[in-house]
Amino acid sequence: MRVELVQAAASVLFDVPDEMHAEIMALIDAVTEDAKMQAPDLAAAFGEWCWLVYTVHGEVIEVLDVGCAQ
Repeated sequence: MRVELVQAAASVLFDVPDEMHAEIMALIDAVTEDAKMQAPDLAAAFGEWCWLVYTVHGEVIEVLDVGCAQ
């Protein structure tokens, strides 16, 4: 599985504290593990403080949005 982040989502990763960055990366890892399941056109994953919105195109997970409650 390959993961691609749109520029806006990638920019967020550089602007959040380390612990939130780690949570977002954990969400991406979890989505990658579960991507074998058929995902809807648009899906979301939620952590304790952070979330991400993504879609799956074959072998590519496209992360469209990430964010954290601060």
